[in-house]
Amino acid sequence: MNSRLLVLGTKLAFRSSPRMFTTSTVRLNTNKDDEFPDPLELATGIEKKEMLLRLAGNDDPYNLKSIKRGVGTKEKPTEIPSAFEARIIGCVCEEDASHIKWMWLHSGEPKRCLCGYWYKLIYKEPVV
Repeated sequence: MNSRLLVLGTKLAFRSSPRMFTTSTVRLNTNKDDEFPDPLELATGIEKKEMLLRLAGNDDPYNLKSIKRGVGTKEKPTEIPSAFEARIIGCVCEEDASHIKWMWLHSGEPKRCLCGYWYKLIYKEPVV
């Protein structure tokens, strides 16, 4: 009987008592050798090549950003970089236009858009 009361009293005491310890996922790091490694050390393949190109100053290695139109005359066309013989480009002919005029641009020959601007494909080394 006394042992039952002791067990019951112990269970009630542990249920009602506040937690005497805490758990945390954050750990205080005092050793410099345990720091997170540099992301450049962890990266491999194309991701590492992109990081190295960004460090070298090339923020757009795959030419995904839009290219601002230059003068756009036949003598001085807007140059479009590409690693291939042909590339499809889009021209927003007017600032308030709601559509894009798409056209194929081939190397060696400048091409005129319907709005009058000229474009020319120039060779650029591939990133691979």
